[in-house]
Amino acid sequence: MILYGSVKIYYNNTMLKLFNSCGKRLEPFLPVNKMKVSVFTCGPSVYQRSHIGNFRTFLFEDILVRYLEFSGYRVTRGMNFTDIEDKAIAEAEKRKTGVAELTRANIRSFIDETGLLKMKLPDYLPLASEHVGEMAEIIGRLVSDGHAYWFRGNVYFDPLTFPGFGKLYGLDMSSWPEKKKRFHQDTYPGVQWNLGDFILWHGYRPGDPVFWETPIGKGRPSWNIQDPAMVTRYFGETLSIYCGGIDNLYRHHDYSLAILESVRPYPMARFWLHGEHLTVKGRKMSKSRGNVYYTETLMRRGYTAEEIRFFLIYGHYRERLSYTERNMTQTASLLRNTRDMVRALMKKGARGPGEDSPVSRALLRTFRRHMDNDLDVRAAFDGIHRELSGIRADLLTKEKAAGIAASIKQIDSVLQVLL
Repeated sequence: MILYGSVKIYYNNTMLKLFNSCGKRLEPFLPVNKMKVSVFTCGPSVYQRSHIGNFRTFLFEDILVRYLEFSGYRVTRGMNFTDIEDKAIAEAEKRKTGVAELTRANIRSFIDETGLLKMKLPDYLPLASEHVGEMAEIIGRLVSDGHAYWFRGNVYFDPLTFPGFGKLYGLDMSSWPEKKKRFHQDTYPGVQWNLGDFILWHGYRPGDPVFWETPIGKGRPSWNIQDPAMVTRYFGETLSIYCGGIDNLYRHHDYSLAILESVRPYPMARFWLHGEHLTVKGRKMSKSRGNVYYTETLMRRGYTAEEIRFFLIYGHYRERLSYTERNMTQTASLLRNTRDMVRALMKKGARGPGEDSPVSRALLRTFRRHMDNDLDVRAAFDGIHRELSGIRADLLTKEKAAGIAASIKQIDSVLQVLL
């Protein structure tokens, strides 16, 4: 056991190492509670439907949770739906529909596609719109403690009141402007830093289509207050892991950390993990660029759900993944070839009792070695493929084939693409 701030951190016998964005280094995974891991992942902004670029991040998080369970941990995970924000209001107005109608439809679509892609649903799936009370309470505390203030009907957080602001990203605070500046929108395009105070609460203006009556007044919460409120509601301790896409490392996660650590006297999370973009012709996939692909886009081209999942997990989560038809075709072909080998082994060992063998042990050892190295799925899969390529299923006894099949089943409890 070691101490992280005032929090006790427990060692497990696992060799798992993860790249911690807070500190920018590879570290042995140390959960806050022995054998129990709490994970919170930034969920989808449901002003629009999630595309495969979004699902790349959610699948990296799915692999993380599954591998932690494979390693013997009990995992409790939360993931939020951002169903209140400037973009949702603008999109609803554009489509001449209500915000709730728009976001609920996209949530249903998201849940359906998680099933298609064999993703485990989190234990908690809170909607921001159902936790406005918690958000208003935190904002009230921040104002009382001097971290936030009212200005022209809105509430803003002053980062200079939080020692160490920007520590997650590694922000150079020496460039902070002397003149006060406020940023009024929920989000801003690009990955630049907004050096100034950020909004927590949008005060009501006549004609606003979405608002709540709360103890701090009429209005609606900003995007940046939402995650801290839902983490507080469902997790009463330091999280073992907080995840999100690489975009969140600019502004959003440092905002969330500053908010929550201003009202709770312990760290928000022990590990921070961020997944890189899926790109098309070198550019981030986004609706505004017209380069968006959905799961059915690829299924209409003849790919299966397993092949789509495999393409999105086959790589390192911290490296950009490039979508091209050639890359997709080659990756799908690799999976088909591997599944053919697995089927032959499964058929041979279908009814035999499993027998441990050097091959069955080598498969698991190879898988663990690469997955323990910051979830290197590509290296793990390639190692498994090499091991399987050296096996003649027709020369195995039923018992040895069944033993190898048992190892494959364990591995596929994480990958979800082999069987």
